[in-house]
Amino acid sequence: MSIKDEVGTQKVFEDEHLIIWEFALEPGATTPCHTHHLDYVFYVLDGTHLEVFDANDEPLGGFDALAGASFAFHCANGELISSDDKGLRVPATHSARNAGPTRYREILVEKKRPSAVA
Repeated sequence: MSIKDEVGTQKVFEDEHLIIWEFALEPGATTPCHTHHLDYVFYVLDGTHLEVFDANDEPLGGFDALAGASFAFHCANGELISSDDKGLRVPATHSARNAGPTRYREILVEKKRPSAVA
């Protein structure tokens, strides 16, 4: 199985601090399996119900990502852990499926970790 490092549909900005992605997923569509390496937050533009799957395509559950909601995650030891009050925890390597009837869209912002000072 090929695992991608792209976490969005299109990269719209990158500098030494941030990477900003636009992400869209049509009803019934599933993302390629991908791995998150950076802490991130995403803001939902057009909401839906998302189902999440591990690297072996096993279901991990789902959640409602409603328009106007934001979600924040910290990467640690191969997992994504909510850094907000939502209590979500999933493997950093996963895929997601739009289980709703409408197109899903979000803006995802990755925070680049500061480089070590020599």
